[in-house]
Amino acid sequence: MAIETPPTSASAAPSAAGSAAASAPPRLSGRARGVLFVLCAAQFMVALDFSVLNVALPVLGRDLGLSTTGLQWAVTAFALPSGGFLLLFGRIADLYGRRRLFLAGLTLFGAASLLATLAWDPASFLAGRALQGLGAAVIVPTGMSLLTTTFPEGPLRDRALGISGTLLSLGFTVGMVAGGVLTDTLGWRSTMGLLAVASLGVLAVAPGALEESRTADRPRLDVPGAVSVTGGLLALIYALTTAAERGFGGADVMVTLVLGVVLLCAFVVVESRTAAPLVSLPMLRRRTVAFGNLGGLVTFSMMSTVVFVLTLYLQEVLDLSPFATGLVFGVQGLLSVAAGMFAPKVIGRIGARRTLALSLIGQGLFIGVLLGLGAESGVWLATVAVSLASMFHLGAIIAYGLTVTSGVPNEEQGLATGLVTTTQQVGLTVGVPLLGVLATTQDTLFDGVRTVVAVAAAILLAAGAVVATGLRRS
Repeated sequence: MAIETPPTSASAAPSAAGSAAASAPPRLSGRARGVLFVLCAAQFMVALDFSVLNVALPVLGRDLGLSTTGLQWAVTAFALPSGGFLLLFGRIADLYGRRRLFLAGLTLFGAASLLATLAWDPASFLAGRALQGLGAAVIVPTGMSLLTTTFPEGPLRDRALGISGTLLSLGFTVGMVAGGVLTDTLGWRSTMGLLAVASLGVLAVAPGALEESRTADRPRLDVPGAVSVTGGLLALIYALTTAAERGFGGADVMVTLVLGVVLLCAFVVVESRTAAPLVSLPMLRRRTVAFGNLGGLVTFSMMSTVVFVLTLYLQEVLDLSPFATGLVFGVQGLLSVAAGMFAPKVIGRIGARRTLALSLIGQGLFIGVLLGLGAESGVWLATVAVSLASMFHLGAIIAYGLTVTSGVPNEEQGLATGLVTTTQQVGLTVGVPLLGVLATTQDTLFDGVRTVVAVAAAILLAAGAVVATGLRRS
């Protein structure tokens, strides 16, 4: 059981005690705590993978003989499958068992991390990264659907998603700090080895903590829908990540960009005509799903872009070391943890929808403060502003997950959480290609950073207003 309620006594209790017992909030059982630990540990591990390798890339490139172009593929090889296959695996988990698929994803992720650790040439390393991404595409939606089917709507789910969202943000931050420390002391292979050990640890605990969960009926898998949406997401992510490196003028970028749009349009047509769709179009027409995912897409894409350009600013403009840069984002991580503790209380008072809109606006305001950065100083302003923006970012992460999954029946939780995690992965992937290129195409890097900050702040403020208006009518 996910919840424990206080045992009732055979004898009549005093009315005051009875009222207190009736109003006492439900408590997590031991099994529920175990489930939460396993799922949050897996979420933290995947978040760690997004950032732990960043600082190690130059050393890795020299060791394996990867060119600068090849180093971009160290990131892209993970992002393509992790973003492209999320919806497919979320639906497969609904039909054939979330626990089973979650354990398979952990196994694949651990084996892929070991391959990347032992890589002997660029091809073996990139294969390991791609398989890591495929494992993450299994772990993330199945883990989220296990969480939302274990914890019912209300304070328990708010608390569980608050912890999960905090660890997601913290994992990204810890990865940036740990990547520099491990690379300097043990070499780049230790960053991948850390992930292999972590996955082994989670896999050792998960079978005893998790119970199987699936839909009651077993409809046929929507193969045309799966092919079109997966192909469309893969093509779109490839086009955007390649454009970040070479611009939008390349033939391969334009071809894959158009192909991605065509396939996603074909997906909408397929889903409107199939009896058992991969994505229910009525679900997408729900305001909570549409505007909730819009908020999630904006908060992830803009925050990942701002972190990217701030890293360039701190190291290339202010000449900070990678370790000192990591400490700046370490402060950001600590405040994100604090935000994760308070966000469920705020949501309990004003609701997830209002929290999402206000969090987007708050994030935009504090990112706008970064326009005060100077060409020769700005470490303290950057630390304070990005940390406070991250607190609102964490609130938006938790609120959008609650908004999208609220009111969704258990048999469609894998689908709903697949949408949540697809938005998360796509947001993390497309932000830098779309805006980060502005940082390197202006007259100076400092001008580019200011341009990105201004655009990101404007997008967040506009998104906050749109989400507030859209959700108010739902």
